[in-house]
Amino acid sequence: MTAQSSDRLTGLEILVTEQEKTIDELSGQLAEQWKVLETMRRKLDALTDRFLVLEEQTAADIPVTKPPHY
Repeated sequence: MTAQSSDRLTGLEILVTEQEKTIDELSGQLAEQWKVLETMRRKLDALTDRFLVLEEQTAADIPVTKPPHY
């Protein structure tokens, strides 16, 4: 193997190693963001449920009547 081939191979190995590190970092960030998203989804569901309960409690039964101009 020539020195040029050896240098080229070493450069490719370094590139692959750097790419693996980047992929691992991105994977970790993606997993963390997924956890945040799931937490936010649970909170949104809880708030939606609370809102619906409050809406049902405060909604008065308004009788359906004709307006006075009819």
